[in-house]
Amino acid sequence: MDKLITSPNELRRRGFQALSEALGWVNAVRFLGQYDAGSGNYTEERRAFLPDWDPETLVREARKLTKPNT
Repeated sequence: MDKLITSPNELRRRGFQALSEALGWVNAVRFLGQYDAGSGNYTEERRAFLPDWDPETLVREARKLTKPNT
């Protein structure tokens, strides 16, 4: 195993080099374009729109959604 790369710039350079060797330069750029750091606080936003269900309630409600309408 290689030694730990401590420089963020060196890690980025070698990471992109490995990615572009595996995928080709264009596909490596396209791959990286799929990722976005995003913004906001996912945990707080999730609490705001998801119900506060225990596991049993979650399973029961999910089963309701998968049952055919009769």
